[in-house]
Amino acid sequence: MTGGPVPLVVDARGLRCPAPVIALAKAARTAAPGSELTVLATDPAARHDVPAWARMRGHTMVSSTDDEGVWRLTVRLGDAPVA
Repeated sequence: MTGGPVPLVVDARGLRCPAPVIALAKAARTAAPGSELTVLATDPAARHDVPAWARMRGHTMVSSTDDEGVWRLTVRLGDAPVA
């Protein structure tokens, strides 16, 4: 029994803007449509940058949580080309 796909984790802790989004975009290039990618980031800008990137690329934000200063942002890839 599973609760859905297991997200691929992109560890961007300690990286500053725009590095978390760059790391996410790099991981998305090789992931299949429908895949979920979770970015772990300590830069507060990531909580705005990741959803903006997802929206511009045709992807869906699945969740966004803050756990003691570490943002966990999960994106489901759509069928849009990943660049």
